[in-house]
Amino acid sequence: MDHTWRHLPATARPVAAAVEAAVTAAGRHDDEALDRAVAGLATLEPVRVGLVMGTAVRLHLEDRHPDGLTADDLRAVLRATVAEHPGADPQVTLALLAGALGVLDGDVPLDPATSARHAAFLLAGAPPRPLIDRAMTEIEQTRLND
Repeated sequence: MDHTWRHLPATARPVAAAVEAAVTAAGRHDDEALDRAVAGLATLEPVRVGLVMGTAVRLHLEDRHPDGLTADDLRAVLRATVAEHPGADPQVTLALLAGALGVLDGDVPLDPATSARHAAFLLAGAPPRPLIDRAMTEIEQTRLND
């Protein structure tokens, strides 16, 4: 397994590594590791981190709901995330879900650390490496096609 993310452009590697660390820590309910990972994410470009994490959240939701998301599905995701992670704020989690799904116009007005922590909560339990790889590939394809 490639733990260095060498297949990614040099500018994307720190984001991929930090997102992986945050999602892994959230999945393990390791608050100290999550705090370190979020602190690391906070040192990186917030727009890039948000784009990668938001894309990963959307892909994760699409994987879990291949026939589409209903309002009941979103409520279930929100409830499960908040129940599983006591530090999860329901309003922040809902804003991130809406942002990841493209429901909101513009950016979600949250500080980057809060966004990263809650995105990690939403991705907890998912295998982070394949999601991050797919998110990076999709972002690159979109960039090339625009």
